[in-house]
Amino acid sequence: MSLLSFIIATPLIAAIGLLFVPRGYSYLYQIIARGAAGITFLLSLGMFLFYPQMASGPGGFKFYQKVAWVESIGINYQVGVDGINVGLILMGAAVALAASFACWGINRRERDFYFLFLVMVGGILGAFASLDVFFFYFFHELALVPTFIMIGVWGRGEDRNYATFKITIYLTIGAMLALVGLVALYVQSGAQTFDMIELTNHVKENPIPVDQQKVIFPLLLFGFGILVSLWPLHTWAPVGYGAAPTPAAMLHAGVLKKFGLYGLIRLAIPMVPEGIRAWLEVFCFLALGNILYCGWVAMRQKDLNFLIGNSSVAHMGMAFIGIASLSLIGITGAVAIMVAHGLLAALSFGLSGYLYHEKGSVEISQLGGLLQKIPFIGVCLVIAMLAGCGVPGFANFAGEILVLFGAWESLPWFVVAGAWGALIIGAVYCLRAIRNILHGALSEENSQFNDASTLTTKFPFLVLVILLVIFGVYPRLLTDRVSQSVEPLINQANDTTAQIVAPSAALLGQNTPTAVRVDF
Repeated sequence: MSLLSFIIATPLIAAIGLLFVPRGYSYLYQIIARGAAGITFLLSLGMFLFYPQMASGPGGFKFYQKVAWVESIGINYQVGVDGINVGLILMGAAVALAASFACWGINRRERDFYFLFLVMVGGILGAFASLDVFFFYFFHELALVPTFIMIGVWGRGEDRNYATFKITIYLTIGAMLALVGLVALYVQSGAQTFDMIELTNHVKENPIPVDQQKVIFPLLLFGFGILVSLWPLHTWAPVGYGAAPTPAAMLHAGVLKKFGLYGLIRLAIPMVPEGIRAWLEVFCFLALGNILYCGWVAMRQKDLNFLIGNSSVAHMGMAFIGIASLSLIGITGAVAIMVAHGLLAALSFGLSGYLYHEKGSVEISQLGGLLQKIPFIGVCLVIAMLAGCGVPGFANFAGEILVLFGAWESLPWFVVAGAWGALIIGAVYCLRAIRNILHGALSEENSQFNDASTLTTKFPFLVLVILLVIFGVYPRLLTDRVSQSVEPLINQANDTTAQIVAPSAALLGQNTPTAVRVDF
């Protein structure tokens, strides 16, 4: 078993072990869940740090393992990491560790909750590590089902059932559209395998016809897009996160929502680049809707959870623009945003969950003056809001500036509008939230707040803040790894276009150059 398989298996084995623990041992459930999450994080951290020194396997992937399963149709258990997903796996493990310490208010059916929590963690890590399209999709569904149950059973608010049904319907539709797109990719490629490495290599030598690419890409775009909360199919996200228990919101908003973006980078860019170009204007317009519309909606929110939820959706627009740029810098920035936003979203929902646990509400009008009463939580909230509006020194700034530079040549007007929305609108709602929640007079009712005083309570926030600062101060720790793996995808997208364009030019009697260059 490779290290990567052990990382995936640890939370799943712990989940099975929980089933043999008698009911009523809530403290033991916490130890098992936190222990499994801690081991997973340490292994993921070691894998990330030692990644450059490890030898590469097939397709340039490291920590590679392949086990035959249903060979007749080309399905195998296959995992590996490159620069694109090694940071995502570390981020997912860090969020899982933080979420395991943020289970405030889970005081009934604890064993069931921690079982679902660990299954969700295993599914998330498996989805990002899988190099087989079938297991890529399977692990995502394995992580998605516990989300629905956790909101329905342990969720909060009067609209909990509505939120459960809404998120279930939207994400099921998105997953089905993505499945249709993946099956179409498998069939039209003619590779007769779900192996991502073989599939990519086959398409490189035998590009999918442009007409078929134009059909496959929108299936992937809207399928994965719904899962990422692409505007205007995003309305499930603020409602679902507002009703979700804190650990579920941290894991889904922080990590699982990046599955769709990762799928577009890993599969769409190298295999259907002409499909992306054909739908480029629609793609960018929808991404701009995320940034501007959801930013404006966030400005009007009176509930902290809904503000964070809409802000989370808005941030996804920048990642979409980075992907649409089809440039090395832009896509590298998109991956950096995915990692940074995962940490930020988990931190923000963790802080909101702490305030809800103390107050019983996160209505902004009922808060105020809290910095003088809860300085640690207050400082963490200031950090989260500043990171959210793109202040230098945090990982979000590094990703966003790379996207803006990478997309400038091919998408200048979208860059101008996106930068205005991300920086100006984001600054308005983030700074306003800091003012209304932390500053002003402290009411007698809010004087009952308790700050995070123990290491156990502070730990989840410290983990996330430290990583946000490390990747913000020294982004090359992440981006150097990412760019090395993004470059082959961009080159394949160029080569695929060249193979399609050159024969067409020859048929038209045009002078076809020996080497066809495609500029973005």
